[in-house]
Amino acid sequence: MNKLIAIILILVIGPILGGVYGILHDQITYSISEEYYTKFKFIQFGLENWGLGQNIGSGKNPEIQLENPRFGVTIIGILATWWVGLIIGVFLGLVGFIHKNGNEMFKVTLKAIMVTMGVALITGFIGLLYGQFFLDEVPPYWFLPDHTNDRKSFIAIGSMHNFSYLGGLIGLIAGVIFSILQKRKNKRMITQNS
Repeated sequence: MNKLIAIILILVIGPILGGVYGILHDQITYSISEEYYTKFKFIQFGLENWGLGQNIGSGKNPEIQLENPRFGVTIIGILATWWVGLIIGVFLGLVGFIHKNGNEMFKVTLKAIMVTMGVALITGFIGLLYGQFFLDEVPPYWFLPDHTNDRKSFIAIGSMHNFSYLGGLIGLIAGVIFSILQKRKNKRMITQNS
């Protein structure tokens, strides 16, 4: 495989993996705080306008009830993260050009994307714990609907979401470092074998 094909595949796979990450992430967070979705995310993404449900709240305090909330969470997971996967794919794909051929570039870059996702996931869980144990009140500029029943879980999930985006950035740096270290390791192996 040449490097052009490798970068095209990476740019296709990156958003797909980003979307899958978003689906899994949001299914977990929905299990912890349904209100985060019914009173915030479903509204933010306008899912009632998609014909998937209806507003059972008021104009001032909307609450979206979907016929299949897990499907709505899946849609939000994809929409919220596919583009992050694309950005990660672009950056790591460009770094991947340092490798000697398309096959190595593709394999190492996919591993670097997985490193990035792993760091984002771990950082997200740190955010969940931080929100659960250290955030008693809503931080400034955060949205918390007045009619939230389980404020603690809502805040913890908000913290997890924010930390996950930060984790994506930290993970991207880790993925770049991983790719560079793999290049050095492969170069060392070639030198030792010749």
